[in-house]
Amino acid sequence: MRILLINPPHTAIGSRIPDDHLPPLGLLALGGPLLDAGHQVHLLDADRLDLPIEQLLAEVAARSPEAVLMGHSGSTSAQPTIAALARGLRERLPDLHVVVGGVFPTYHWSEVLDAEPAIDVVVRGEGEQTVVRLIHALEQGLPLAAIPGLAFRGEQGPEATGSAPVITDLDAQRVGWELIDHADYSYYGGRRAVVLQFSRGCPHTCTYCGQFDFWTRWRHRDPVLFAKEIASLYRMHGVELINLADENPTASRRHWRAFLEALIAEDVPVALVGSTRADDIVRDADILHLYREAGVVRFLLGMESTDPETLKFINKGGSTTHDREAIRLLRQHGILSMATWVVGFQQETPASLLHGLRQLLAYDPDQVQTLFVTPHRWTPFFDEVAETRVIQTDPRRWDYKHQVLECEALSPAQLFAAVKAVEVLVQARPQALRRILAPSDPESGRGMRWYTRMGRRVWFHEVAEALAGWGHTRAGPTVRQLWGAKPSRRLRRRIYSA
Repeated sequence: MRILLINPPHTAIGSRIPDDHLPPLGLLALGGPLLDAGHQVHLLDADRLDLPIEQLLAEVAARSPEAVLMGHSGSTSAQPTIAALARGLRERLPDLHVVVGGVFPTYHWSEVLDAEPAIDVVVRGEGEQTVVRLIHALEQGLPLAAIPGLAFRGEQGPEATGSAPVITDLDAQRVGWELIDHADYSYYGGRRAVVLQFSRGCPHTCTYCGQFDFWTRWRHRDPVLFAKEIASLYRMHGVELINLADENPTASRRHWRAFLEALIAEDVPVALVGSTRADDIVRDADILHLYREAGVVRFLLGMESTDPETLKFINKGGSTTHDREAIRLLRQHGILSMATWVVGFQQETPASLLHGLRQLLAYDPDQVQTLFVTPHRWTPFFDEVAETRVIQTDPRRWDYKHQVLECEALSPAQLFAAVKAVEVLVQARPQALRRILAPSDPESGRGMRWYTRMGRRVWFHEVAEALAGWGHTRAGPTVRQLWGAKPSRRLRRRIYSA
């Protein structure tokens, strides 16, 4: 079958501002098994090309595929674009099979199929095995009901098949690297880059995150084989940087250390960036030299808040003491730290924001990333704020970079102004400026300069967008009214995962 994988143009600020673009790992992970099954597969990365929808539709029509697969790299905020693409594709290619997958459609499959007649099938959960069976069934005209991990439009309306299979052998799933030109993709200041996963899932149950539910359990690649793949990407394609997409790659000290040692043995000058927990960095204090020797140059630390009560509220675990120590340890070993700071909780006050600023300054991270709390329906946090008023009903802005929940003590303008001020104060403090202008080593300096350039562009873009108007509503629905009630955990597990 002629299959076209489409990475839709994304409206998120992070996709539009940087000069760098990373390849869509999720779609490439589907492409490998489909190619091996004998199908004609191509990738159209409309996000990298920044194609307007009409131009994208014309490009797809010219290629005349039999099936189009679209991934949800942006989750909720990507759905409006995918829906518009599906409608346009149906008009131009009436016999085309339109398939979507990703986190949002996995948990909203019934609403997606109800609202968008142009979408034929939703692939729920991990898709590498499911999509091969799906394409075979579409090609042979076989019923879809026997394939687990799908949702489609039946005689009585949207219906889902059995639980999506959990992939236990991650090394058996080949990424279709031949679908891209590696010269088209870069990150971290122009380095040729790809996205990879050492592991899937997360053993922790933070309430704002649904990864532990979506992936069902933490699994990892063979450390030696993973290191060999990275070395091969460098030697064959000149890949200089690996962006780890894992939620928690360091969850197992034993297997993470084995990977670091295997990559060191490969002796390739590849840099690694990713995210992990501060607790794991503190745990690994005695092997952090291996992190740096293997090429780790930056880790994002999901701190979320500097307030102990908020950390308890979101079931984050960890502690502010470990957060501060992790940043110190990373700096000691020449690894940049990026601290995430989540704002926009209903109970946010000027005092809580001031406390957050003081704590961030005390933490002294190299970089900071501010996010707005966003209660997606697949997270436990959704239930905790279900009756909170929504001030942003446009799903395209549910991207963690826009305020979506009402704060009782702060207007949207007040919260936004405070956040922008905190970002300037943290990123322009003397210690941060010194690390940009007089870094301890060239690698750290390069990372600081790149992030500063990108952050400056994003900051001014966000301010300009705010002045133009966000589209906030004063009489919005509650979270539950906007998105509907969430199925029980038992039903979610039966439908969405094994």
